[in-house]
Amino acid sequence: MLTALLGLGLISGCASTASVEAAEDAANPDCAEVMLTVPDVIGDHELRPTTSQGTAVWGDPSHVVMRCGVVPPGPTPEHCVAADGVDWLALEEDEQTWRLVSYGRDPAVEVLLNLDEVASSTAMLALAPAVQRVEQTRTCTTTEQEIEQTEDGQEVQEGSTEP
Repeated sequence: MLTALLGLGLISGCASTASVEAAEDAANPDCAEVMLTVPDVIGDHELRPTTSQGTAVWGDPSHVVMRCGVVPPGPTPEHCVAADGVDWLALEEDEQTWRLVSYGRDPAVEVLLNLDEVASSTAMLALAPAVQRVEQTRTCTTTEQEIEQTEDGQEVQEGSTEP
């Protein structure tokens, strides 16, 4: 995944601090609320410092990269997943890398993750409380999966649901 991210120009880094390009609207006050509530760990990967406002990285090398303040997506036929109250567009970048973009929230949050290291459901559930700090103004019309955190793990319900 690190190679894919370097190719996108989003991240390059040294051992302790990750260099991540800030999103266009990273200075939005709602992003500050998001950043204050990101988890310290996603999967087995710890949060580490970044060089830009509105960004977070987990793992060394980076396995999850988050940017708050990306342009919110408009209506789209892309795959939508609801995870613990947050709608996400799930976009496959390549075999190992997915891009998740929060849907119906302005500013939007973008997450790039290495699926060999972190399951998309793990990342979505871990980041849901932080992303919920941004008011939801729209929902996906249908979701292909609904993921909820349970006391003893994760539950994934397949199928289409109406919000």
